[in-house]
Amino acid sequence: MSSSSRRSTILEVARLAGASKTSVSRYFGEERDRLSPSLQARIAHAADTLGYQPNQMARGLKGGRSKLIGMLVADIRNPFSVAITHGVEQACRQYGYSLVVCNTDNDPEQERQHLDLLGAYQVEGLVVNASGNPERQLHTFISLGTPIVLLDREVDHVEAEVVGLDNHLAIDMALEHLADQGYQAVLYVSEAPEQSSTRQKRLSRFSHAAEQHGLNYATSLLANSDSTATLQALSDFLAVHQQHACAVLCGNGNATLVVTRLFQQLGLPLGKVGLMGIDELDWCALVSPGITTLAQPTDAIGKTAVECLMHRIAPHTSAMPTTVSFAPSLIERGSTQR
Repeated sequence: MSSSSRRSTILEVARLAGASKTSVSRYFGEERDRLSPSLQARIAHAADTLGYQPNQMARGLKGGRSKLIGMLVADIRNPFSVAITHGVEQACRQYGYSLVVCNTDNDPEQERQHLDLLGAYQVEGLVVNASGNPERQLHTFISLGTPIVLLDREVDHVEAEVVGLDNHLAIDMALEHLADQGYQAVLYVSEAPEQSSTRQKRLSRFSHAAEQHGLNYATSLLANSDSTATLQALSDFLAVHQQHACAVLCGNGNATLVVTRLFQQLGLPLGKVGLMGIDELDWCALVSPGITTLAQPTDAIGKTAVECLMHRIAPHTSAMPTTVSFAPSLIERGSTQR
């Protein structure tokens, strides 16, 4: 059987490199620095010549190290989730880990099943963007010594770093911008907050901050796939505040998309009626005259989540990040220019 039609073995690499099997094993493990530079070079050349790839799963089972990081995502279709996953995956690769991503589709039952699956894979760390409240299962991981980082959303009674946006600051920045632009009445549109601590924080902060700015305000919660109630809420809000300059603040990217469609449906002129969204989306620059957003530093958030895990997994390789709560960046466009 030719070498091109089967996996090369560690013994073949050792023979070609003139090295011991133990040295080759160290080279592909965490003890590479114990080998001389010339021996490392010979092993690298031999492995490249033979096309050798170590079986990471077998190595993990043998040494108790899977080199896998698990990630739970509440809604993989959400642009925020896509961007964050990209940041997490890039950081995992830098540390020599592979990422296993599970989409829970905002379903607590799927979340439980995926956590069982990640446990079977013996992941070395977990990044959790929770859709339910998987407190019991996460405590099982913690009791086994598996570090956990919560992404964007808290889980009741689970002590772990929460890495994400500074939600209070985001609302404050948004309302300060709208007030500076001369808007006097603001409608806040949010997805239902029950399963998301992030939505709860933004919603409660909105009322408090709107009062501080002396703004007239109201809120509207989106139903799952029906925007009829929000259409009515928007129409009513504009009717009640005919004498005021009105704006709509959207609590996340999904809300921004729904409200933009409602603006088009009602024929509302962007700018005259202000529109602003939390989360930057590719299409926001394309809807004339552009939609003002608060962009999250998604790569930095994803990288920091992994750094928190690495500090727990191998403290000597990574310092604990000093910041886990991030400020957004204001991207000002025509939708908030009166």
